[in-house]
Amino acid sequence: MTIVRDIPTMAHPDPEFGRRGNHAEVVFTDCRVPGDHLIGPRGGGFVLAQQRLGGGRIHHSMRWLGQAQRALDIMGERAVSRRSHGRLLGEHQMVQDYIALSHTEIQAARLLTFQTAWKMDRYGAAAVRAELGMIKAHVSKVVLAVLDRTIQVCGALGYSGDLPVESWYRMTRFGSIGDGPDELHKSVLARHVLKKYRPVSGWPTDHLPSCRPAAERKWQALRQEAGIA
Repeated sequence: MTIVRDIPTMAHPDPEFGRRGNHAEVVFTDCRVPGDHLIGPRGGGFVLAQQRLGGGRIHHSMRWLGQAQRALDIMGERAVSRRSHGRLLGEHQMVQDYIALSHTEIQAARLLTFQTAWKMDRYGAAAVRAELGMIKAHVSKVVLAVLDRTIQVCGALGYSGDLPVESWYRMTRFGSIGDGPDELHKSVLARHVLKKYRPVSGWPTDHLPSCRPAAERKWQALRQEAGIA
């Protein structure tokens, strides 16, 4: 469904790639907005837009998880239905690896998303900024990996348009770009993680030769009791 407002300043090309209705190009030429049409304070649009990003990233992750689960269901059905070299696909260890890995990744990503959503409800979006970027970058990779394995197990049928998997893959690929590219989210997450570490002079804290004297002093009595030199 395409909705175009009947104003001369709006253009709406219909791109074929990706999800229909997802993104469109809007061109405003000499467009003036009356003061009573403003949503929020003048100059405050960026702040308003930023406020939706936290919940939006959780929404993206949950949608991708549902898509990944559907892809796994398609892969599983194919694995117990299609035969290759005298055996069901699901009896081949390589396909079993695809299914086990996909299930594990989906479960881990789901729990990570639930935890982030719980923290956001409890502490607010600002307190989980790094986690929001983490699930967005991680879950977008998980769903693409599961979709790719599903296409592989389904073979030519998976690559064709007769199954929805190939179109899911194309439209989901945007997940690593939209709402901030994965590289940005990883950079924010890394800076957040590194805050709890402090530089050391000399050898690293767990340098074994440096730790040995303290360990020998700690266990000296026990070593003597056991007759260990």
